[in-house]
Amino acid sequence: MNGAESLVLTLVAGGVDTCFANPGTSEIQIVAALDRITDIRCVLGLFEGVVTGAADGYARMAEKSACTLLHLGPGLGNGLANLHNASRAQVPIINLVGQHATSHLHYDTPLTSDIEAIARPYSRWLRTSRTSSEIGRDAAEAIIAARTAPGQIATLIVPADVAWSEGGSVGAVLAVPTPRMPKAETIERAATMLRSGLRTAILIGGNALYGKGLVAAGRIAAATGAKLLTPYPLTRLQRGAGLPRVDRVQYVLEQGIEQFKEFRQLILVGAQAPVAYFAYPGKSSVFSSPGCAIHTLANPGENYVDALDGLAAAMSIRDGKITSEKAERPQMPGGEITLPGLAAAVAALLPENTIVVDESMTSGRGLMAATKGASPHDWLGNTGGSIGIALPLAAGAAVACPDRRVLCLSADGSGMYTLQALWTMAREGLNVTTVIFANRDYAVLKREFSYLSAGGPGPRAAAMFEIGRPDLDWTLLAKGMGVPGIRVSSLDAFVKALRAGLEGEGPILIEVPL
Repeated sequence: MNGAESLVLTLVAGGVDTCFANPGTSEIQIVAALDRITDIRCVLGLFEGVVTGAADGYARMAEKSACTLLHLGPGLGNGLANLHNASRAQVPIINLVGQHATSHLHYDTPLTSDIEAIARPYSRWLRTSRTSSEIGRDAAEAIIAARTAPGQIATLIVPADVAWSEGGSVGAVLAVPTPRMPKAETIERAATMLRSGLRTAILIGGNALYGKGLVAAGRIAAATGAKLLTPYPLTRLQRGAGLPRVDRVQYVLEQGIEQFKEFRQLILVGAQAPVAYFAYPGKSSVFSSPGCAIHTLANPGENYVDALDGLAAAMSIRDGKITSEKAERPQMPGGEITLPGLAAAVAALLPENTIVVDESMTSGRGLMAATKGASPHDWLGNTGGSIGIALPLAAGAAVACPDRRVLCLSADGSGMYTLQALWTMAREGLNVTTVIFANRDYAVLKREFSYLSAGGPGPRAAAMFEIGRPDLDWTLLAKGMGVPGIRVSSLDAFVKALRAGLEGEGPILIEVPL
């Protein structure tokens, strides 16, 4: 067997079943191996930012490693923005990046680059395979590295001659290291804080925001009166009627400070203490009050679920009640388009078990509040702040969960970064309903401009924040990618289109002019 075949067979042995790809000449041997070895589903993206963002969405929902296949340094570079987001999401991804044949590198041909340097900022594990006899072992180690808690990016660079040379063998995939349990004194310190009666918030990240971890957190909150919160850049939150209420940390600095001013204690579970995304002249970046005691119950890489179970046991909370969200939906709205009306329509129609991918920025700020009493669903956010994640993330989530509906909420500006994901949705027949809030602005930047004491934007500055002249036509853009598109001009039309999307088959796009 050649190196490429040993690479693919090792991935299969390690449980990798999906590869999001945009390959080139240097990856042809890997493509050929994927053609012969059919255990891995290959999903093509027309841009590497779609490939890496889809791998992120897949990993969040499948809870296992996704694989990407990228072409040399430029291909990897094109995917870095969404690898930045994936690294912040702490999800397992294995990047396979082709390299020129070893004997060809000294010619310094146009596509030659320092691939390791490009990969290093977002790769917790990084290696260039040297021989076909070693690539199976390298792939096995990449699998373990990616799956090591809390989940991370591993990048394996594969020279073309390593892929085409004979002498490969399947690598032995060892057991993944078990996440560490926090020390007993760390758990007891958190229990003491909760017993004190002081107003306390528990800020939760990672896999404690769904499944067993969320249930344990809900029992603790119900028994102690603590408030459950998730960071604004959330990876995945299970929410809705019957589930514990978890509020999202505010994005805007003043709103975040107001949100945290009541708390005298803050317990962190796989999350960092909340701060503003950016600095502002004369303002503190910290959300918590100066006198707030902050304690980390579980650091990134530790076992968040067991930490919460241990905390519940330390406080003798066993199978306690959960203060859950009540099942309630707003009345179906109608009339002119308004942001509250759009949020109400989504809340009224959201099917049970939907995966909501949210990068609606300023237009979607009211969506989470409106949908808190909807049927249980998952909510995925932008973890790294690099825009252009929603459409690829939705595609990857749909590949991971073909039996579930995906609702993708995107601003028009961020959607333009990776609109090629629509083509992947169409080609794969994915059940994704995409809503584009088309305000023809980078509206968040207009607000940030005023925050930085720069006054109102003049005509030249405003021109850098406005994305009209010409106006984008998302219905035509979608049609060109093979996705049916509709523009709505009223809430009644939006309700009709959204219902059709959530009940129909395959992808659809709804443009909402604002």
